[in-house]
Amino acid sequence: MDTIASLFSFITWPVSWVIVQFHTVYGAIFGPDTGWAWGLSIVSLVILIRICLIPLFVKQIKATRAMQTLQPEMKKIQERYKNDKQRQSEEMMKLYKESGTNPLSSCLPILAQSPFFFALYHVLNGIATGKTIGVIDDQLLASARKAHIIGAPLAAKFMDSTDKVAALGASLTDVRVVTAVMIILMSASQFYTQRQLMTKNVDTTVKTPFMQQQKMLMYVFPVMFAIFGINFPVGVLVYWLTTNVWTMGQQMYVIHNNPTPGSKAQAAYLERLFKHVSHHGKTRNRREKAIVKAIVVKGRDRNEFERKFINGLNKTGLAAQSDGSVVKSDSAAVAQAEDGTTTATATATAPRRQQPKRQSKSQRQGGTKPAGEATESPSLTKSDEPEDAPAAAGKKPASKPGNGARSKAQSGQRKGPQRPKSPSKK
Repeated sequence: MDTIASLFSFITWPVSWVIVQFHTVYGAIFGPDTGWAWGLSIVSLVILIRICLIPLFVKQIKATRAMQTLQPEMKKIQERYKNDKQRQSEEMMKLYKESGTNPLSSCLPILAQSPFFFALYHVLNGIATGKTIGVIDDQLLASARKAHIIGAPLAAKFMDSTDKVAALGASLTDVRVVTAVMIILMSASQFYTQRQLMTKNVDTTVKTPFMQQQKMLMYVFPVMFAIFGINFPVGVLVYWLTTNVWTMGQQMYVIHNNPTPGSKAQAAYLERLFKHVSHHGKTRNRREKAIVKAIVVKGRDRNEFERKFINGLNKTGLAAQSDGSVVKSDSAAVAQAEDGTTTATATATAPRRQQPKRQSKSQRQGGTKPAGEATESPSLTKSDEPEDAPAAAGKKPASKPGNGARSKAQSGQRKGPQRPKSPSKK
């Protein structure tokens, strides 16, 4: 560890300078030789570094989600070119280039934080061995060696001998109890951070090898922290515990406010958003508008939770717009269908035109109408001539053309010339 820390000695001076500046502030409050002054200086160093790394953390979130989206395509490439590793690598790089994804982006915060971690280890190791380092002179070195955090010296380790711990003015029992508790808390916070990422913020609709890798890391990382933690000074344990707690809180904020699409966290978030929007009748801020806009733009590609959100708004008389706003819908509003398409509703409530009922074959041949259908007007079937006129003249009423054919058709006889009947044989 000392050899690795020496590789980052170029950043030792900035790290030691930042610690000394914070120590000056806290020393005026708690006393320059107290563990509070030095411990809070290390905690403040962590907070300052993590604030500077927020842009990289945002990139990490985007890269992780992009990698989750590409997992099905990556799996297809691996199966297609499983016997050609070179072609497989080329297709993978082509996929990354087309999607604008960098696999290393998910590791950026850890890689960027590593130099500060090893530089702090180098500074605390110098305090433990009594060597001035960076801007820490002899006076500050003596003050740091006197500082104790709950009875454990700042530069003491779990594996230190009794004589070395006694030289720092402490007992071996106190050092091991404090370091053991801090190692347990450090490993537990790392496990919880990874667990909430896997159980709440992962798209459950896609099963990929990436999820299996994350699940394995959920158990591997805490074990690694426990193994390496016994060789960390108390000051480094404070640094790493603060980092893990910050990461855990930061991850909880992201899961609560910007969850991964298709995850359980998104279902909970959209449920809360639906309650707020249905209560106020509109989206309240830009973040809510951005979420609603992204859901509307997806159309048919919406997942189960997003469709449920849109359909819930429609049932309450609200309609999500393409700009992310939500308006009250009426008969003329554009409603969002379940499949993601948009259908315009009619403005008037005119009754639908009823289709005539289909007649049976006997009804069509017999000229009868189905029940419920209006009969033909008498004025269309009867002649304009009075009924008693033909009788008064003593003549037969003139038959209309086609009456004979119609009567024959109705009596079941065939149209056209009839075949003569053969004489019956007795």
